[in-house]
Amino acid sequence: MAGTTVDEVLAELAALEDPKVRKVNERHGDDHGVNLSKLRAVAKRLKTQQDLARELWATGDTAARLLALLICRPKAFERDELDAMVRETRSRKVHDWFVNYVVKKSPYAEELRVAWTADPDPAVASAGWALTAERVSKKPEGLDLPGLLDTIEAEMKDAPERLQWEMNTCLARIGIDHPEQRARARAIGERLGVLADYPTSPGCTSPYAPVWIDEMVRRQGAGT
Repeated sequence: MAGTTVDEVLAELAALEDPKVRKVNERHGDDHGVNLSKLRAVAKRLKTQQDLARELWATGDTAARLLALLICRPKAFERDELDAMVRETRSRKVHDWFVNYVVKKSPYAEELRVAWTADPDPAVASAGWALTAERVSKKPEGLDLPGLLDTIEAEMKDAPERLQWEMNTCLARIGIDHPEQRARARAIGERLGVLADYPTSPGCTSPYAPVWIDEMVRRQGAGT
C-alpha cells in the first residue's frame, strides 16, 4: 500500500526471516531466509511502487531486492540504471528475477543483450546469454544461430558456472526450437559433456543438452 516506508518493509522482512529457509537458500547461493510465498504475499499487498522499489534495491539486502523486483515498474528503469543493477546482482535468485521479471520487459532488452553477452564479467555475460536464449525461442529473426553455436562450442566448457549454465540453456533452446540446427546442437552437447552428470530429481528433465533437447522435442511431438 502507498505510504509504506523502507524501514517498515525491512522490519516486516526481518520478522519473516527463518533460519531454516536461510540454510537451504545459502546452499543455492542465496543469502536470505524469507519464504518466497510470504515474500510474494507482501508484494501483492504493496502493489506496484517504483520509488519504494528503488529504495529497497538501494539497501543491498537480498530479500529487499527480491521484493523490489516484484513491485517495480520494469519499463521505468533507464538503460544505464539496468546496467548498473546487473553488476550488483550477485545472489543467484536476485540475478534470475532481475533478468526474467525486469530486463526481459524493458525496451532496452535487446541493446543490453548484445552488450552483456560480450561483457568480461561472467555474471553480466550470463545475463546476456539468458536474454539470448529467450530470443532464440521467441524472436530468432536476425540471430546468427550457427555463430552462437560456434561461440558455445569454443567457450562453454571452461566458462564459470553461472555463465556456463546460461550458455548451455541457449544451446538446448537452439536444438529444441530450430530443427535445422538440432543435430549440431546435440553433437556439441555430447562432445563437451557439460552437465552430463548433473543430479536430476525423478520426473524432472536433465539440463544435459542432448537429453534436454530430445525430451522436449518428444513432448512437442516434433520428431527428431
